Amino acid sequence: MASVTILIVYLAETRNEFFDSRVYYGALTYWFRDGGMVYDWLRPGTPYGFTYPPFAGLVMAPMAFLPFAVVLLVATVATLITTAVLTWWFAGPMIKRRGWTVWFAFAIAFCLAVAFEPVRETITFGQVNTLLLTLVAADLMIGLSKGRKWAGVGIGLATAVKLTPGVFILYLLLTRRWRAAATAAGTAAAATLAAAALFPDQSREFWTSALWDTSRVGVLSYFSNQSERGFLARLPIDQVAGKIWIVAVLATIAFWAWRVRKQPDDLMGGLALTGILGCLISPVTWIHHCVWLLPAIVRCVDSGRRRGILGAAAYLLMTSRLGWLWEKGPRPPLEILGGNLYVWFSLALLIWTPLTSADTAPGPDISRVSDPPAVLRT
Repeated sequence: MASVTILIVYLAETRNEFFDSRVYYGALTYWFRDGGMVYDWLRPGTPYGFTYPPFAGLVMAPMAFLPFAVVLLVATVATLITTAVLTWWFAGPMIKRRGWTVWFAFAIAFCLAVAFEPVRETITFGQVNTLLLTLVAADLMIGLSKGRKWAGVGIGLATAVKLTPGVFILYLLLTRRWRAAATAAGTAAAATLAAAALFPDQSREFWTSALWDTSRVGVLSYFSNQSERGFLARLPIDQVAGKIWIVAVLATIAFWAWRVRKQPDDLMGGLALTGILGCLISPVTWIHHCVWLLPAIVRCVDSGRRRGILGAAAYLLMTSRLGWLWEKGPRPPLEILGGNLYVWFSLALLIWTPLTSADTAPGPDISRVSDPPAVLRT
């Protein structure tokens, strides 16, 4: 299975060629070595440039002084390590509870996670998605579940690097975890202000211009944008798509809040549903951003036959690249289904991912994190 996984990742690399890492590398080199304005740099022949806040640029600054091959090696290893950690956090309790051979079941689960299209796209684009998911998951599954005072720091840092994880601050407020919410918001604000103090021109450019320029991230209607906004952009309703999107976002948030409030003690469930929410309501959710669906898929697979079918179907179809048949134009009559595969499964997972309380969870509380196997400790 490892050989098949390596082949799948290799084939993805031949398509993606670490495109995003090349953008980061060029932009950060232009900023830190050439003295240019980072948001002015665009990759030659494309409209793509650095789209993250200045704090992210500060964190990524070492990239500008390393050979590009070393940057790719570090990024790939970091993604594989964080994927292994996430696999253990999400699937480890299920593996132990069902009495499977731990090292073998973990190896299979890890290969499945790496082969999952959003994860392999994260690797082969050179993205940061699993790193951000790890920061947020650590806050919820270790910080909050074990009452750590630092709970919220990971969410705050992830939000300062990329704004989308800020939806988890809303989750903390909704579930009345006031201290963690204040810590997350304070961390995000402190990191953002520190970057602004160090780089005032870049900060001014980002918050007043680059943030609002959607052309920097691509075309909203492109297939890979699997958010509700992307879904609407692919429909022939250009005149009203923006207004419908606002209504859809509000409705999605309301439904998410209703579900989360019913079981506020289910941290794994909260991570799953809030990750889905972020993917759905963001204006742009590229397929590699959908690593946030992993907790929901694992929860469904672990919950029994009926929800397990949903989890397995979501994994298989979203790993198959079937949706890419609609990349360059409609394939009637299934365009609205196949061209929005991730959107439909995100909505289904938001609706049917099971939530549990501490009293009704099967076996050990899967929101708790047990010690990782030796392979992760060495």
